[in-house]
Amino acid sequence: MKHFEQRKLLGAGLGLSLLLGTAAADAGSWQQNVAIGGFNKVHIYTPDSNSPIGDGKSLLVVLHGCTQSIDAYLSANLEQAAEEYGMVVAVPDAMNKAGFSCWSYWQGTRSRTAGDYKNLITLANTMSGDSSRGIDPNQVYIAGLSSGAAFANTTACIAPDVFAGMGISAGPSIGTSSSGAIGSCETANVTSRCNSYAGGYADHFDTQVASIAHGTNDTTVDDCYNTQNAEGMAGVYGVEQLPGTNTYTDSGRSASETLWQDGRVSMLWLNGVDHAWSGGQGASGSYISGAGINYASYLGQYFIDNNQRVDRNSGPVISNISISTSGSQVLVSGQAMDAEGSVQSVDATFDGDTSRSVSGGTDASGFFSLTSPALADGLYEVTVTATDDEGAAGEPYLSTVRVGPEPPAMAPALSNLSAHVAGQCVSVSGNVVDQNQDLESVTIAFSNGSINASVAGTDFSGEQCDLPGGAGTATVTATDMAGLSSSSSVSFVADAGVTATLDQHIAAGRLDYTNYANCYLEYSSASFRLDEFPVGGGQCQWRDNDASCNGPQVACTGSASGGSSSSSSGGSGSGGNGETCTEHATYNYYQKTAGRAYSTGNPMAPDYFAQGSDEPMAGSTWGLNTLHSSDGSTWSLGGCP
Repeated sequence: MKHFEQRKLLGAGLGLSLLLGTAAADAGSWQQNVAIGGFNKVHIYTPDSNSPIGDGKSLLVVLHGCTQSIDAYLSANLEQAAEEYGMVVAVPDAMNKAGFSCWSYWQGTRSRTAGDYKNLITLANTMSGDSSRGIDPNQVYIAGLSSGAAFANTTACIAPDVFAGMGISAGPSIGTSSSGAIGSCETANVTSRCNSYAGGYADHFDTQVASIAHGTNDTTVDDCYNTQNAEGMAGVYGVEQLPGTNTYTDSGRSASETLWQDGRVSMLWLNGVDHAWSGGQGASGSYISGAGINYASYLGQYFIDNNQRVDRNSGPVISNISISTSGSQVLVSGQAMDAEGSVQSVDATFDGDTSRSVSGGTDASGFFSLTSPALADGLYEVTVTATDDEGAAGEPYLSTVRVGPEPPAMAPALSNLSAHVAGQCVSVSGNVVDQNQDLESVTIAFSNGSINASVAGTDFSGEQCDLPGGAGTATVTATDMAGLSSSSSVSFVADAGVTATLDQHIAAGRLDYTNYANCYLEYSSASFRLDEFPVGGGQCQWRDNDASCNGPQVACTGSASGGSSSSSSGGSGSGGNGETCTEHATYNYYQKTAGRAYSTGNPMAPDYFAQGSDEPMAGSTWGLNTLHSSDGSTWSLGGCP
């Protein structure tokens, strides 16, 4: 459980409004060592959930500290925060490291086109610009520990247009020297430096937020930087410190919080944490502390509460709807209320053989009453929508109404059936119209059982998972209260998956040795099935039935790219000459073990070449390349033509 406990000091009402309750069960997955955005290795966690604000998921880029491997963040409870707040987490390994594998915040050019500053901006824009990842570009944040914190702060100052917020943990102030990190405190004009780094992008500071944190037991980096950084960023944003402090608690761990106006800056003291990333209960790893709160979860809620770039205006809420008829007219009444402003209009549309609309307003209590024009006899779908004074429309209310005499009893009619395939799950949707307005149910039958569809107005939808692979059919049946029914079917192709031994999965590139121990302990030398799941950007991951044994991010074979009404299994296509082309995307080492490549040179850092074509393959042993072949013996770089 996480919450704030208000201290006195005139601070009433200043705490963050945190969600209460246990974190959502981890449902997403890590993709490890992904080459993206100028980095050779990035660990990426993609949750199943979306951010509760904005459009889609948020993105948090986390920068490691000195001597710290990005692998340490695999056990830092980042996935808990990701699932709870709909936040994709990306942990890149610095490309241009200074001594002790630090992010080189104290040296080099500080600009959008220099070194890892450029790479971080590219990483953020590449991920948020990939529509398949579903990341809201207004919810892109950067955080880090120690040298990673200073580098994250500098990057957020260089590119405030890209990063809506930052999380700076135990970081020396921007522009300080390397000796200042482990020596005495250096005085830095953070406000001036940050503004100078931004240049022509400084106007974006108007909507940026900053969380600054430091462990109370940190004896490595001087804690003077916590106050200096918080006050410095407050100067950049032009906000005043609020009186009082708040206590944030998380599973028995706590932090003391000071806020600035509108939550623009937050300063945390992480109780009991030394020089480490505060991961919360159960967190472990090099420079990962389990003694403090889960800082990533704190950031998730802090950004949700204080993001200045997301449009938080929601449309009016419609309630207490009543629909009736009077002769050839339809009467619609109800309540429409807007939390942020006022209701500008309420609109009702009547769709049948013809389509007519009517618009009106509300009284002081939010009550509205609308009367349709004269309508011909028939069944009409009624859609009621309210719009506020800022132009935002609320969720529409859908219903049906009949004008004129009741028709003879007839079965409901189904139309516009479609099936959407995602891995082993299939969603079926369509329209159902019941002329007698006595629809009782819509069911969808799959090979592994039937489900009841949800119905809203004349729309229905339902999803079934754990389907067997290959071609399948879903049969939709609509039944009314008189027992009359109609049925219609839609076909689809679910990913078939692959059954093989562990060594065979590795040789084919579906698995690698990163998760070898888990897979071997579970299956040993027995054959087992892996299914292909899309993870965004045309990439997929192979997983077993509970995702305990999973592989690296690789190019999709074509059967799990998602978003289609049908899919096909396998990784082959047809070339222009009619030959069958097969392609495989995996690390060079596994290309070699599968016979698609060979290596020469230094055994510690060999050069790899495509078998048959002798084309050089970038990246040595763990370089990620795609090879294709039309005859199974001569392999060439790239995907099938």
